[in-house]
Amino acid sequence: MSSSRVIPFLLMLIGIIANFSAATELHFVSIEKLVEQEVGRVIIPEIYNKLGIKITIAPMPGKRAQQMANSGAIDGEIMRIYSYGDETLNTIRIPTPYYYLETMAFIRQGSNVVIHSSEDLKKYRLAKVRGVKHTNKITLNMINVHDVDSTEQMMQFLNSGHVDVALTNTLDGVKIIEKLGLSNIRPIDKPLAVLDLYHYIHKKHEHLVPKVNVIIIQMKLNGEMRNLIKDAELYVIENL
Repeated sequence: MSSSRVIPFLLMLIGIIANFSAATELHFVSIEKLVEQEVGRVIIPEIYNKLGIKITIAPMPGKRAQQMANSGAIDGEIMRIYSYGDETLNTIRIPTPYYYLETMAFIRQGSNVVIHSSEDLKKYRLAKVRGVKHTNKITLNMINVHDVDSTEQMMQFLNSGHVDVALTNTLDGVKIIEKLGLSNIRPIDKPLAVLDLYHYIHKKHEHLVPKVNVIIIQMKLNGEMRNLIKDAELYVIENL
């Protein structure tokens, strides 16, 4: 083969190798400082491992994570509710959910706060973690809502009386309360909402959607997902 043909051939080969490498390593984001997201950081790598794909997951604030996923600067988000897909049009929802969360209201013991439904939230001063979709959704058009940077900060606000109600996932709230030793804060009797959680991939990787979906379905059917979730929750709780 002449040198005039060798160089273009090598350039083409290098391009193929580069594309293959890029296809076998993906970079996702999660929302920082939330217990359920940390559970997802354990589960998602196991799903991709079955496809022979290496991934990285970078925790960051919720709004920034959404912007990065939508722009294609990263390859998607590990865990969001259903409505996230309607707002983040450059991402594709993996059809089968792999986890869930409960939107729970936390209050101080002995307070006069009474909450039976989301409508009751309008009466009170509320706190939620900035950029989290399920608490954004339940407080939509409510006025007295305070955004904070973490569940720990939110529970401290509630404990000090700066707000009347803290809103987060049940598991997240309970474990942070235990971590901080706040014995005077409790969840209300039942969650305000129960929402499935989905993995989202940027549309440039659309070909992976059915492959990832099949893995999730298989793991749920054979019990592997249930066991993995138990192990992930235990790991996250022990390492808070």
